[in-house]
Amino acid sequence: MIEAKYYEQKQDNRVRCLLCPRFCVIAPSERGTCMLRGNIVGRLYASEYGNTVALNIDPIEKKPLYHFKPGSDILSIGPNGCNFSCDFCQNWNISQDKSNTRYISPSELVKLAGSNNSVGAAFTYTEPLVWFEYVYDSAKLLKEAGLAAVIVSNGFINEKPARELFGFIDAANFDLKSIRDEFYRNLCDGRLSEVQDTICLAVEMGVHVELTNLLIPEKNDSDDDIRGLVDWISGLDPAIVLHISRYFPSHRLEIPPTPPKRLEFAYETARKKLKYVYTGNISGIGDPDTRCADCGATLIERSGYSVTVSGLDGDRCIGCGVKTDIAV
Repeated sequence: MIEAKYYEQKQDNRVRCLLCPRFCVIAPSERGTCMLRGNIVGRLYASEYGNTVALNIDPIEKKPLYHFKPGSDILSIGPNGCNFSCDFCQNWNISQDKSNTRYISPSELVKLAGSNNSVGAAFTYTEPLVWFEYVYDSAKLLKEAGLAAVIVSNGFINEKPARELFGFIDAANFDLKSIRDEFYRNLCDGRLSEVQDTICLAVEMGVHVELTNLLIPEKNDSDDDIRGLVDWISGLDPAIVLHISRYFPSHRLEIPPTPPKRLEFAYETARKKLKYVYTGNISGIGDPDTRCADCGATLIERSGYSVTVSGLDGDRCIGCGVKTDIAV
């Protein structure tokens, strides 16, 4: 069993976890909120190191990442736990409940990625940042093997561990669930500011960053919510890709699915300030293809997860020669 990083010992053999902003104080024989870090006789251990609930080869567009190695496949893996408790979680059965797992060592993961025509490994499905020690060890080995390390995350982690990890992460899709802290506190048991800090840090450190916003009726889909979210992203970098996804009832939230008109409004609003905006879980709204932000030429054509890279020479537009924002 691997001793966890980022914790401090307290009285009575309790420990305080310092990995994420929850700062769980954990009694002996108990685990933190995330279910992945446990106290054994006054020491914190990565209790589920390498224990995964899912292992699949996925199109990288499914993460979703549209501007990172487009058209490739990636080995995808996830732990049994999360440090959020979102009312609308679509993977609640593996993020909130105890599930069967299979152990895969970091070296085995790299071997599997390298032998399945994959560009690397994506840590996804639940919350990989609270699987910190395993993701860190695996990402280092992936880097040494010339393979990509990707995370799909809620972004709720403290700065010091994030800095240590992001040096080995090539790309990330962060869920920016709302631009209002009230939403995070009431529906996720989290906070907005720390998520924003993580996104800013990843951009600062050169990680390829894309964002996903799940648009939920009456919760985060008002005109002001959408404009505020777009304004914050454009202020950080207008070239950051935004994926706007349609909500469907799941877990504890039974609100009807997002009306198409709200997705259309969000898409049109975002396109005024962001270079690249895509919609998910719905067809007929927005443009699924990627076009050059300078000349408008088609760079990447998409039909579902079928992808054709048609207008790129390396990372440059064939039409006008400009260097694009696409990591090939």
